[in-house]
Amino acid sequence: MLWDIYAGDPKWVPPLEMDRMKLIDEQKNPFYKHADVAWFLAEDNGKVIGRIAAIINHNHNSFHNDKTGFFGFFECINDEIVAKKLFDAAEDFLRSKGMTEIMGPHNPSTNDELGLLIDGFGRPPVLLMTYNPPYYIDLIEKNGYTKAKDLYAWLLSTDTSRSEKLVRVTEAMQVRAGITIRPFNKKDFTNEVARIKALYNQVWEKNWGFVPMTDEEFDFLAGDLKQIYDSDLIFFAEKDNKTIGFALSLPDVNQAFHAGPKIPCGMMNLPIALWNLLTKKKAIDTVRILTLGVLKEYRGRGIDAMFYRKTIEIAEKKGYKYGEASWVLEDNEMMNRAVEMMNGEKYKTYRVYQKTL
Repeated sequence: MLWDIYAGDPKWVPPLEMDRMKLIDEQKNPFYKHADVAWFLAEDNGKVIGRIAAIINHNHNSFHNDKTGFFGFFECINDEIVAKKLFDAAEDFLRSKGMTEIMGPHNPSTNDELGLLIDGFGRPPVLLMTYNPPYYIDLIEKNGYTKAKDLYAWLLSTDTSRSEKLVRVTEAMQVRAGITIRPFNKKDFTNEVARIKALYNQVWEKNWGFVPMTDEEFDFLAGDLKQIYDSDLIFFAEKDNKTIGFALSLPDVNQAFHAGPKIPCGMMNLPIALWNLLTKKKAIDTVRILTLGVLKEYRGRGIDAMFYRKTIEIAEKKGYKYGEASWVLEDNEMMNRAVEMMNGEKYKTYRVYQKTL
């Protein structure tokens, strides 16, 4: 086999990954204002057979006071030698910049797609979650990577998730705590997004791997999600006229893309993808419970359970059958217990790997 590893064009993507174009664009994505990245491709006689990105997130290292680099956007044929060359290239780059540890996959950060799928391969990925062949596990672990943290995806059914006990308990909690749960006001979009932005960094500050989002990053993400969001699936928790938490779920638009005409390999897929999204919305039966959080001083009052219950109730009214709560840290006992209480099934696991450089 004749192949080579070289610093490649980051705008190379397979035909079905055009959504990556904006994510990896160093001029448009504000993440790269505080990050350095090197892109590497493996080629065999001019055919790309693998890729990897080496990432230095300076905001992460400042926030956590460490020297961690990251790998992301890893794709590779089932060949241990090619994979090793890709990881060697990424590690050499990070080492040359003074990094002492590497973690991943981060695509490109914890605020984006995260982790390698290690079980649950029989179900397609929901919106903004990763998918990979099972053999990627061996390719990564044979290069000396070990588990840093597992992330769970829980599957909820609108038929079984809302018990009479859950309704009774959460209603009692809501009255006792004086909490109001209200929906997102789409007529006040800018201010509602500002409320979420004000909460986000406070709510997640102590979470494993958390990195504060800059205003530009948050606005960049909000601009993308505005195209697909459903205001009925976003809620705020309020007490004494103060916003103390929020929950954000999104329709799994991946299902609409899969339901329409298939995209021939090598063809420009944007027109077909947009057509599928516009005409196949009825194929969407799942929502992704993307994020929810409560200010520290108001935790332990069942607000997370209130959010889950409200999301399931509204999803059912709108015709959705399922919800995926993802991702949830393996050691986030409060969240995992709340989903278990709703008869959730832990049906996928994603893993973040680490290695000392």
